[in-house]
Amino acid sequence: MKKFFAHSLKNLFLSTTALFAASAFANNKLYVYNWTDYVPSDLVAQFSKETGIEVIYSTFESNEEMYAKLKLTQNTGSGYDLVFPSSYYVNKMIKEKMLQPIDQSKLTNIHQIPKHLLNKEFDPENKYSLPYVYGLTGIEVNADEIDPKTITSWADLWKPEFKGKVLMTSDAREVFHVALLLDGKSPNTTNEEDIKTAYERLEKLLPNVATFNSDSPEVPYVQGEAAIGMIWNGSAYLAHKENPSLQFVYPKEGAIFWMDNYAIPTTAKNVEGAHKFIDFLLRPENAKVVVERMGFSMPNEGVKALLSPEVANDPKLFPPASEIEKGIMQGDVGEAVDIYDTRSAVNFHRTFLFSKLRN
Repeated sequence: MKKFFAHSLKNLFLSTTALFAASAFANNKLYVYNWTDYVPSDLVAQFSKETGIEVIYSTFESNEEMYAKLKLTQNTGSGYDLVFPSSYYVNKMIKEKMLQPIDQSKLTNIHQIPKHLLNKEFDPENKYSLPYVYGLTGIEVNADEIDPKTITSWADLWKPEFKGKVLMTSDAREVFHVALLLDGKSPNTTNEEDIKTAYERLEKLLPNVATFNSDSPEVPYVQGEAAIGMIWNGSAYLAHKENPSLQFVYPKEGAIFWMDNYAIPTTAKNVEGAHKFIDFLLRPENAKVVVERMGFSMPNEGVKALLSPEVANDPKLFPPASEIEKGIMQGDVGEAVDIYDTRSAVNFHRTFLFSKLRN
């Protein structure tokens, strides 16, 4: 009996030790899933050095890819601890119970986030998300070819004199956003007729389109492939550094407001580590690295004091609050996303390619 008891006690001890070891092992690794080129690698290394937490860093190219991967790993126990969805996907993931609340009491640097970037419609109390980077999609103009003062509206992209000079992003929702705004419709409409009408407007733009680019939209402007078109404000900042003649214009109808966010999946194992990583990136000195290295707008009150006046006051890097308020954020359109992504967008790109082949 004593032998059996001792054996049982030994097994219990080993099981408990293994459980604690597994827990410690899990808490020593942080699985992060983020957009490509969103956090400088030396910042990740610095976080690991400070905390002893190894960051397993994976990247995605679209919200759709991120969402599909999370769905796939939801029941396998091999998911992620921290992800970075865009605004309208945060809303979608909240509805599907894919995110857990963020404990804001664990974030000593949360006060750095400007108030006007909080409490947005997709997560009104920021219970499940906090902004990581944000920006506006506006109009880029090469002043060597076009007078920027003559460009005030998205409608200017349709001017016949810009044939073969326009760049559009590869994002279906962004492209339709522009046409829907000009039609006086909500960029978040789920009405198929509204989307069809917007598509017909976009077809008329095709002769002007030189290229579609969402990988590095600043490059075609710098290389002279496009003289006017869509661009993200951060990419406009990088383009201007390469060529000062490239100017960024906020259209009078409002720019496209976008935001990518910190979010913790419900299946996260290292929730504590996720909070530490968020708080680490909220430090002004770390936000400074992201701003200067990556050209992204960081929602951080303290970062401006660390930047040169030229950078801190650049409206491309830090859009004016008035432009942010005027901008319309993309929202979750439910099943109507198939109309944007599958049918209309595919047809639009196909028509563009055929028109290029004919010419």
